[in-house]
Amino acid sequence: MAKTWTLTRSLRSRSWDSHRLLAVQAEIQTKVQDTWSSGGYERVGASGWTLPAIGLAAALAGFAGTIGPDARWLSAVGGTIVRLGALPHTVPYAAAHSEGWQNVPVLAELIFRGLQVSLGGRGLLAAQTVAVVLATLLIARDARRLGANDAGIAATLVVMLIAGLLAFVGIRAQLFALVLFPALVFVLRSEEAAPSRRIWVVVPLLALWSNLHGSALVGVCLLLVYLVGERARRRLLESAGVAVASLLALCATPALAGTPGYYADALTNEAARRGYGLWAPLSLSSGFDLVLIAGAALLLVDFIRARPRPWQLAAALLLAAFTVHAARNGIWLLLFAAAPAACALRTKVRPPAAVSHGIALVLVAGAVVGLVRGPLEIGASSRLIARALAEAHGRPILADPAVAEQIAGAGGRVWISNPLDAFRPADQRLYLDWLQGRRPGLRQVNRSSVVIVGRGSVGDRQLSNNRDFVAAVTDKRERLFVRRGSQ
Repeated sequence: MAKTWTLTRSLRSRSWDSHRLLAVQAEIQTKVQDTWSSGGYERVGASGWTLPAIGLAAALAGFAGTIGPDARWLSAVGGTIVRLGALPHTVPYAAAHSEGWQNVPVLAELIFRGLQVSLGGRGLLAAQTVAVVLATLLIARDARRLGANDAGIAATLVVMLIAGLLAFVGIRAQLFALVLFPALVFVLRSEEAAPSRRIWVVVPLLALWSNLHGSALVGVCLLLVYLVGERARRRLLESAGVAVASLLALCATPALAGTPGYYADALTNEAARRGYGLWAPLSLSSGFDLVLIAGAALLLVDFIRARPRPWQLAAALLLAAFTVHAARNGIWLLLFAAAPAACALRTKVRPPAAVSHGIALVLVAGAVVGLVRGPLEIGASSRLIARALAEAHGRPILADPAVAEQIAGAGGRVWISNPLDAFRPADQRLYLDWLQGRRPGLRQVNRSSVVIVGRGSVGDRQLSNNRDFVAAVTDKRERLFVRRGSQ
């Protein structure tokens, strides 16, 4: 662009014949077109195919956003904090023993509570939509900085959105991490090119992250890989200082010195040991996991073609291992590989502005329709929940995690629920045994008066053959059983 302005100034200071003037004007036009196609305009904001890709992110999150397990418990605990004006050290809506629970994600609990109270489920859906859009914008900006063009960025974003569909549409406690993770990656890649004191911004970022979600551990692991594999060779003392400060930042939570214990319990809870639920490993029998594997493979091939530095290769391998261990970690691998992968596609085909803007507007309209309608939900109907609360008379209800969180959100009590790591290992095992239909879990059924099970599940079949219980209400997904004589 500098040459363009130089040519323009020269036109004003000299006398040119008409032929020379036309030649210079043509040169100016060529320079402007080259600047446009090389990405100069793209640095200002989303354009070309990138704009509809970001619109797709908004549409997926806004229209298909679903509230499932690991979301409502935050609001329930946040409500207790607001009501008591103090932090609970037990899970307030659960009857199982949870004394001494180290409550770390207090900030997330209060934010979820505020969103739930002010806007209901639409508040959580709006937050999820904003988080997904910000994540795609950060990745697009990172890709542009690395030299990717419009088509490469758009194609990569579409692959990432499809492969990580469950994470982008599932409203869970990791909502905030969808923004914080790419923000951390952006800082690290910027520092890779030009090391500066800006690296210290990762310390408050990780402190904030630790108060919001336990995936801050993934961010710390990524930071340590960068510091050891890249920065320490040139700035050893500074790298050591950042590493120590970042580890301490993880403990800048209400639990303070108890924070490491919280993370240890979260990583070793019974669901993690068994690979159950959100801790399920990558599986070739799951359609969503197969899509994740295919998308990750495409991105990793282009990621390697971009010739990343050794620390990035090590980080990608680490995140791949995390993904194999628990499929839900695949989102971090996708977010990490996306920006460099975008550099592998070098086509300069750009749509007319009217086309890209039109597609983006349609997609954003879909997101708005979803926000007005509200989030999709899994679990029990409001009618079944209301009947369960009426039948329980304040007694704890036995239910699967998603329904248990609904009951907690409605002001009822459950025997046990998320966060599972807050409870004694023996109770965790008993609960998982019941969820998986194992015989030891029947002991807890015999102690319960009100039980909610998924239709067609092992628990449904067991209780249907149990003469001590009667089916009171059935909806599309769940069935309520009540002990005879307790109605």
